[in-house]
Amino acid sequence: MNQQTVKNPETPYAETPQLNDRDILNDALSTEKSLCGSYATAMHEASHDALYQIIFTQLRNTSKQQRSFYDLLFTHGWYTLTPADPQEIKQVTQQFQEYKQQLQ
Repeated sequence: MNQQTVKNPETPYAETPQLNDRDILNDALSTEKSLCGSYATAMHEASHDALYQIIFTQLRNTSKQQRSFYDLLFTHGWYTLTPADPQEIKQVTQQFQEYKQQLQ
């Protein structure tokens, strides 16, 4: 099956050795994704509730920022998605339904 990608028309950007808008947004997105993972780990390992709440707030804010970077990249056509194969979705869904039944 030939998978088509989902993307917006690409906004032109300068292809030079210097960082351009696309490079900067991609770097920011990667950084925010990494921070989200680190905050999640720290949050789950926090032994004090007040610290947990602080880290949780930071995780939520960082996640919102990560999403805004993703939205910008997608809007400018610099981030593409490949739709999942419907057969794969069905297979995974069935697998998890079987797991769920085993746990009941």
